[in-house]
Amino acid sequence: MAEGLLRTRCFNHATREAVARCPECRRHFCRECVTEHDARVVCASCLAQLAEDAHERRPTRQLLSRATLSCAALVVTWLSFYLLGRGLLMVPSTFHEGTVWEEVFEAE
Repeated sequence: MAEGLLRTRCFNHATREAVARCPECRRHFCRECVTEHDARVVCASCLAQLAEDAHERRPTRQLLSRATLSCAALVVTWLSFYLLGRGLLMVPSTFHEGTVWEEVFEAE
């Protein structure tokens, strides 16, 4: 088995010895043809495909999360103003007229 690995050549460069196998495409590559990505050694073509897949998925997820956060912010803002209005309606009319202070000082 070790002899088979020693004689393995790079997929892109037939004269070079292979040092790594890409876990995505299962091909062998030399040091110049592989790179580390997410704690894995992958070839350039698979890295480009992984980056493209991640780029395609990201906008949908971002758009959904932004829409969700916007709706949540709208609901929280509306609820805050609603509760503030309800609280103001609970204040007695004598407070608005200024007569509540007269009643307080007359009681003393």
